[in-house]
Amino acid sequence: MIDIERTVIDGRLAEAPEVTLAVSARYGHFTAMQVRQGRVRGLDRHLDRLDRATEELFGRPLDRGLVVDSIRSALGLDRRPAAAPDASVRVYVCEVARLHVLVTAKPPTDVATTPRSLKSVRYQRFLPHVKHTGGFPQGYLGRRVQAEGFDEALLTADDGVISEGSITNLGCFDGTRVIWPDAPMLHGITMQLMEAGLTQAGVPYESRVLRVADLPDFESVFVTNSHGVVAVGRVDDLTLKVDEAAMGRLIGYFEGMPWEEIHHS
Repeated sequence: MIDIERTVIDGRLAEAPEVTLAVSARYGHFTAMQVRQGRVRGLDRHLDRLDRATEELFGRPLDRGLVVDSIRSALGLDRRPAAAPDASVRVYVCEVARLHVLVTAKPPTDVATTPRSLKSVRYQRFLPHVKHTGGFPQGYLGRRVQAEGFDEALLTADDGVISEGSITNLGCFDGTRVIWPDAPMLHGITMQLMEAGLTQAGVPYESRVLRVADLPDFESVFVTNSHGVVAVGRVDDLTLKVDEAAMGRLIGYFEGMPWEEIHHS
C-alpha cells in the first residue's frame, strides 16, 4: 500500500507538492507578457488584472509584491549582477490552502510580420472578462483552424457577432477611428495599451457590433495579444484590405507605450 503522495512524469519521480500546485492551477487565472532587457510594458495593468481576477475567483486580495518578486526571480533579476533578459513570462494564481503565485519564463516571442488569416468558429468563452486557465476549448479550436491553414480562430456567437480571437483581441480601423467588437470579451493588456496610445494621439475608438461580413469594409483589420499588433489579411474566404501606412500608425500607438522596470510600484 502506498501511503504517501507520488507523481511520476516520463518515468521520473517528481516532487508531489509542486505537481499538485501545477494541477491545481487548472482552476485559476493568469497574465502573459513579453519582457525585453528585463522590462515590460504595462506592468501595473498586469498587476491590476491579477488583482481583480483573484478577488473574483478566490474572494481575497493578491500580494502584488509577491507577484513582482516572483517575476524577478524567474528572470534572474534578483541576482547580482542582475540579468537583463528577453523572455515570454506567464504569471498564474491558484489556491491550495492559500494563494500561490507560479511564474514561468520561456524564450521570447516576437510578433508576426505578415498579415494573419482567421477562421470564424462559433464559441464563447466562459467568464470572458477573466483570463482564466480553462483554455482547452480555445487550444482545440486553435489547433483545428491551424490544421485547415489558418493562423487563429475568430470566436463568434450563434448570431455571427464577433467577440475576440482564441488568444487575441480583434480591432478594425475605418480611416478615422478604431472599432472594437461590442461583445463579451477579454479586455487585453495590449488592447488597453493601444487605447492609451490612441488617446494620446487624439484618435477616437469605440465598440460596435461586428460580423465577419462587415470586415472587408474597413481600411485595416488587426489582432492584438501579448506578442504585439499585427494586420489581418483574410477571414474565412474573405480577403481584407491591409493599409500599410495605417497599420504602421496603429502599431506605433502600442509600441509608443514605455517599457517599465519590473519593481514594486
